[in-house]
Amino acid sequence: MNKAVILAGGQGKRMKADMPKPLFKVLGEPMLEWVISACEDASVSDICIIKGFKGEMIDEYLNGRYETALQSERLGTGHAVMQAIPFLKEDESGNTLVLCGDAPFIDAETIRNALVIHNTQQNAVTVITAELDDPHGYGRIIRTATGISGIVEEKDANDAQKAVKEVNSGAYWFRTSDLISLLGQITNDNAQNEYYLTDTISLAISNGLNAGAYKSENAQIIRGANDRKDLLALNDYARMNVIEKHLLNGVEFLCTDGIIIERSVKIGAGTQILPGTIIRRGSVIGENCKLGPNTIIENCTLGNRVNLYTVQAFDSSMGDDVAIGPYVHIRPNTSIDEGTKIGDFVELKNSNIGKKTAIAHLAYIGDSDIGKRVNVGCGTVTVNYDGIEKRRCVIGDNSFIGCNTNLIAPVKLGKAVYTAAGTTVTKDIPDYALAIDRGTMKVNEGYTIRKLKSQIGHTHIGNGNGETQKQ
Repeated sequence: MNKAVILAGGQGKRMKADMPKPLFKVLGEPMLEWVISACEDASVSDICIIKGFKGEMIDEYLNGRYETALQSERLGTGHAVMQAIPFLKEDESGNTLVLCGDAPFIDAETIRNALVIHNTQQNAVTVITAELDDPHGYGRIIRTATGISGIVEEKDANDAQKAVKEVNSGAYWFRTSDLISLLGQITNDNAQNEYYLTDTISLAISNGLNAGAYKSENAQIIRGANDRKDLLALNDYARMNVIEKHLLNGVEFLCTDGIIIERSVKIGAGTQILPGTIIRRGSVIGENCKLGPNTIIENCTLGNRVNLYTVQAFDSSMGDDVAIGPYVHIRPNTSIDEGTKIGDFVELKNSNIGKKTAIAHLAYIGDSDIGKRVNVGCGTVTVNYDGIEKRRCVIGDNSFIGCNTNLIAPVKLGKAVYTAAGTTVTKDIPDYALAIDRGTMKVNEGYTIRKLKSQIGHTHIGNGNGETQKQ
């Protein structure tokens, strides 16, 4: 069985943050998650994560998904892989992939193709490489007629070697049994007193084993982040790469300012994405929608021809031909059926909204089930919380909820119920009824004069007849 060891123990001091570097995010996901998903997509699912600085944060993020091993001292890449020897010994019959947890753009195709070369050439170790126009600073791959002879670092390279553009990505395939053996032969006899994984190349050759290299067509596998500037560059590249894929699939962008679409998002052809729109966490968007400007969609499913204008929507679903906005907040567990219209300054939470219902403006609908073709008037509030627990409201089909209606949950309004403006509903209303709650209006004459006298003393106050009287 093939295994993977992902090195995720780096601190990243230049990031100036108290967290492991592989947990910094690219397009909303930790770099470590990008590397893990590449392994999973390449059908390598037996994974050990090497943690180090703030290793408990790695454990918390993984939440038991994969095995971890602790590198308590930072003594080089070879030393990091040594911490996985117990994991490797569980099954020595296959191959082991070693990857860097802060190089997010490794891809499944590169992993699979490198493994084919590794097996075909019967290599003990196969270095995954890439060719760069400017290879300065990277270890050069020195090829031979039968494989490679080693990796030469920039500081040790002669002029001919510096001209080589093929560089080490920091990713490798090993025969697992050979990796265990080679790790036992690495020494720290160098200026840094560290154990380097690159030494396995020369050790394999000196042991009469094959060492080879696979050059990926994806030069981006080299890219990592040493500081915040590098991290921004990774995000910029990933952002535009995702947008380009959607462009090829028929999605329209008038411009890309402020647009962030996470890589797990699916968008149908003909949909238009306007500036300032952020789409996250596996959202699925239908065809011919119009999203934005200044809209956030997180973990939502949208039908076709949905129009969201300045909306924040989370963990919810919307049917075809829904129009929402501006300034609408859709909170989790909300379902909006087809043809519904939600207007400005409306908040929905944990509610089901039926077909062709209209909630035009200035309303709060929480923990409610609203039927088809309902009109919800301005200022309507479902009073769903009594200070101890949440309760639900139900509104039947074809109802008309007057302005400034308060529905004190739990209440159920039947079919085609009307509520008069200003009504507070505290009990169930039967089908086809009108609910009116208007007490007798009381007019307290002279109240203002008495109030002002008590507040500010003697002054000139109008008497209502266009005259003033002195108090």
